[in-house]
Amino acid sequence: MEHDPKGYIFDILQACKYIQEFTAGKSFDEYTGDILLKSAVERQFAIIGEALSRVKKEEPGLLDQIRESEKIIAFRNVIVHGYSIISDQMVWDIISTKLDNIIEDCKKIIGS
Repeated sequence: MEHDPKGYIFDILQACKYIQEFTAGKSFDEYTGDILLKSAVERQFAIIGEALSRVKKEEPGLLDQIRESEKIIAFRNVIVHGYSIISDQMVWDIISTKLDNIIEDCKKIIGS
């Protein structure tokens, strides 16, 4: 059964919202010291990357509308398969510098 590619975009937005909620008011040191927080954030990034991977298969043209979509998919693969090389600093930097871009691009796609 095929999923509406825009449904995946909604899933990405939801995952981004959760990351923002989980990390709101937290410092990097708080992030690194909280295994539950790190696990929750990494899970949401895995969802984002998986959703983009599915969009790529079903409607590849949508990926052109999301900045660094291929890097996001690659990041998901690192989280899932290369978990031992995940850097807390890398994750925090993505939250701080890239998450808003993902949200903005996805909102444009779904028209909100």
